[in-house]
Amino acid sequence: MTQGNEVQRYATNERINHWFTAICFVLLAASGLAFFHPTFWSLSAVLGGGETSRFLHPILGVLMFLSFFIFAIQKLGDNVMKSYDWQWMGRFGDVLANRDDNMPEIGKYNAAQKLMYWFTFLFMIMLLVSGVVIWRQFFSHMFTIDTLRLAALVHAVSGVLLIITIIVHIYAAIWVKGTMSAITKGTVTRAWAKHHHPLWYRSLENK
Repeated sequence: MTQGNEVQRYATNERINHWFTAICFVLLAASGLAFFHPTFWSLSAVLGGGETSRFLHPILGVLMFLSFFIFAIQKLGDNVMKSYDWQWMGRFGDVLANRDDNMPEIGKYNAAQKLMYWFTFLFMIMLLVSGVVIWRQFFSHMFTIDTLRLAALVHAVSGVLLIITIIVHIYAAIWVKGTMSAITKGTVTRAWAKHHHPLWYRSLENK
């Protein structure tokens, strides 16, 4: 959808979904770190303290996964790696040096964004499965102590990796000027679309 000098990148429902997932992530990261080490225990206050955090953390985890899963399914087709994505990855040094003229034309997402999508999907699944196993209120009594220990380890590692992935995601969104408006207003300028995602822009023009 194009209008004036702007093109739509995300619909309203997609932005609401994104921000709901983001808020859940922040609350889960804070409370998860509080459970991970006593140094971070004060972060449990974001969900109302220790007992409340232990009750709400897994519920929010399921809600975050469902929210992300809906968004991920909607964007699955846009995140399939193509031949030009591998070419883009091979010239990543040019990306860091802002030598955009040397880069191949790409679709709605670049290769780094696509890989981040798949890493996030993987970490989300690992967190969900391991989280269900160690969910004391409902499921943990069904598993052996060794299984619970392994699930706790997987949950912690997956959580840390997801936090790192999201930090990179936020940094990249700030680093590439004009990107933040996509997820706040839902639109980007035509110049931004042509410059960063020319194949996607042309597909909009042809509709």
